[in-house]
Amino acid sequence: MPTERKQSAAGERLHKVLAQVGLGSRRQIEDWIRAGRVQVNGQPAVLGQSVTGADRIAVDGQPVTLAAPAKTRLLIYHKPEGEVCTRHDPQGRPTVFDRLPPLPAGRWISVGRLDINSSGLLLLTTDGALANRLMHPSNNLQREYAVRVSGEVDAAMLERLRAGVELEDGPARFLIITDGGGEGRNHWYNVTVDEGRNRLVRRLWASQGIVVSRLLRVRFGPLQLPRALSRGQYREATAAELASVSGRPVTASRPPRSSGGLKPTRRHG
Repeated sequence: MPTERKQSAAGERLHKVLAQVGLGSRRQIEDWIRAGRVQVNGQPAVLGQSVTGADRIAVDGQPVTLAAPAKTRLLIYHKPEGEVCTRHDPQGRPTVFDRLPPLPAGRWISVGRLDINSSGLLLLTTDGALANRLMHPSNNLQREYAVRVSGEVDAAMLERLRAGVELEDGPARFLIITDGGGEGRNHWYNVTVDEGRNRLVRRLWASQGIVVSRLLRVRFGPLQLPRALSRGQYREATAAELASVSGRPVTASRPPRSSGGLKPTRRHG
């Protein structure tokens, strides 16, 4: 198993280089290096390793061509319930990647996940560095959700959820909770968190004995789920949207699709 090592050789860090060509996020690629899936010049790669254009790099034995990075693409996708965010599902369930446009090189990288029973805004990009930036805990990007809950919710409970509760993986809280209306089993709230822990919104409500029966992500950072975007549809981010999440001026690779030109929703039986 490769071990972590600092190197001062000229070049760029291996995990950054592979992320730039769209193979995955930096975090994913670091996991591949730890698992021995990445080789440099025929030898197992190590964490922190630097590479240059003269180095021969392979992932799972397949050579990687370090071409100049293509223009960053970012898709805004309205994930429906019933799809998983993994690239290949052992159970054969539909994945979000089934619907995406093919790429001439690299691959789409999901920015975080939504579980199979959740829907709403999912971002996908060709730029592993951008995916890492958006998912990294230090950036505290807000995620907003519309949730339908079952159970009796009172003011004291809402205050506890704002103040913070202890979950199995540490304390967590809702930054904002607003009443979305409805009655009984059809009561909605909008809630905001600033981290991407697994099933965090559902677990926060469950800590109070409340079941979430519907969950829809409506915002990720500055990007809102477009009203015209139906479930199962996607569109390219505009240059302004891309710049708002990348932290630098960026030119989009193509104009955004109009709602009339969106990929049609497919029903899975």
